[in-house]
Amino acid sequence: MMPYERFTAWKACHELALAVYRATRSFPKEELFGLTSQMRRAAFSAAANIAEGSAKRGSAEPPSEAGTAPCG
Repeated sequence: MMPYERFTAWKACHELALAVYRATRSFPKEELFGLTSQMRRAAFSAAANIAEGSAKRGSAEPPSEAGTAPCG
């Protein structure tokens, strides 16, 4: 399995996250827990999801709702 750092998508998301962190440094301090936080979390989340997905690549998980769906 290829390390997630070698995926083009992860590299792009990582660069986006770094750019978002740089850009939001200049945002007003009153936005630190609002827009700034939301933008940073969203940008970081994309790269983190790719890394997590690459770790799970070999073991597919069924949807979490599969065991709870009503029958009949």
